Amino acid sequence: MVSKIFQKAVAILLLVTFISSCNKVNEEEIIVQKSKPRMVEFGFNFHDYNVVHDTIESGDTFGSILEHQNLNGRQVHEIVATVKDTFDVRSIRKGKPFTILRSKDRTNKIQVFIYQPDRLNYYVVDFRDSIVAYKKTRPLTFKTRTIAGALNGSLSETLQNLKVDPSLAPKIAKIYAWSIDFFKLKKGDEFGLKFTERYINDTVYDGVDSLKAAFFEYKGKKIYAFPFAPDANTKKQQYYDEEGKTLKNFFLKAPLKFVNITSHYSANRFHPVQLIWKAHKGTDYAAPTGTPIMTTAAGVVEQAGFTTGNGNFVKVKHDKTFSTQYLHMSKILVKRGQRVTQGQIIGKVGSTGLATGPHVCYRFWKNGVQVDALKLKLPTSTPMDSKYRQIFMEYMKPIKRELDSVASASALK
Repeated sequence: MVSKIFQKAVAILLLVTFISSCNKVNEEEIIVQKSKPRMVEFGFNFHDYNVVHDTIESGDTFGSILEHQNLNGRQVHEIVATVKDTFDVRSIRKGKPFTILRSKDRTNKIQVFIYQPDRLNYYVVDFRDSIVAYKKTRPLTFKTRTIAGALNGSLSETLQNLKVDPSLAPKIAKIYAWSIDFFKLKKGDEFGLKFTERYINDTVYDGVDSLKAAFFEYKGKKIYAFPFAPDANTKKQQYYDEEGKTLKNFFLKAPLKFVNITSHYSANRFHPVQLIWKAHKGTDYAAPTGTPIMTTAAGVVEQAGFTTGNGNFVKVKHDKTFSTQYLHMSKILVKRGQRVTQGQIIGKVGSTGLATGPHVCYRFWKNGVQVDALKLKLPTSTPMDSKYRQIFMEYMKPIKRELDSVASASALK
């Protein structure tokens, strides 16, 4: 009986020992399978080299960097001559990163030099066999996002709060420059945006690429914008609303971008400098000194000069009917008789003449009479050709449905 018990105990012990040894083997196998991850960048496995990451500093040149790698002046001159058609060594700039790959043996000899002028592109000078230089561009991925919400502060601040690159704000302002006066947008006004973003190597965010669709609530109405190129040959896109009407008008809404109206057109206003009641036949837009002033429509500079009241000013004649004037500039950037395009910078905001602070007084003439530009119904641009309208509507409708759907979901939150 004892013998049988002993035999069973031995059998169990052997089984446990076997299982335990199997587990150890498996653990060992797992450990053996673990290997150091490959760190590949710029097409090189960094584990094969001694890697130096550095930044171009003031006074650095391609030659001085190579001389620190134990290359003499004659060798550097030959290298520069060899790579000049691909890599202009004079183009390196302070603050830009570079990487040097050196051999792991005792010589620690330079094998590769890599210079990054920006996040997307890089230059490689390969010293390993014969000296070769080439330029590479990292792969770009484009991802589409659709968002909606309500303004809470400026457009830039609102976008930033939604984790959207705020540089999209000026692009939007440019698209809507003829349709929306961004000075009049209010907190709580709804908006929706569909846009593409760039990613380098599918992971590194590189900003907003383009706007695919948008709407903004303005004076109680949604103003839509959809890019469309009626002429397939030129591929030049314009932005249209949901009815196929162009957003681009003959005049911009204002001569500045994101600033405030401090004084409206008025038949009787108390002048802050002269301290008397008089007509104010213009609209004042406050902005920091030096802010660019745009002409609101194409035309010819009729006057450019200085008067006691106007300070530095420019007057532009647009056609037989309309003229505009821009007062109190710190600097005039155009000359009399010069032809200007819509949106061209013609001067900088200042406080010259009778002004208490930096602003531009924007004045508007129709048939020789000064009028209120904010109340005037201005002419629009040429409408879309009817032969393209059906194509546009088919393209626009599903995008609009998506934009409206995301906006409705956002409103319910």
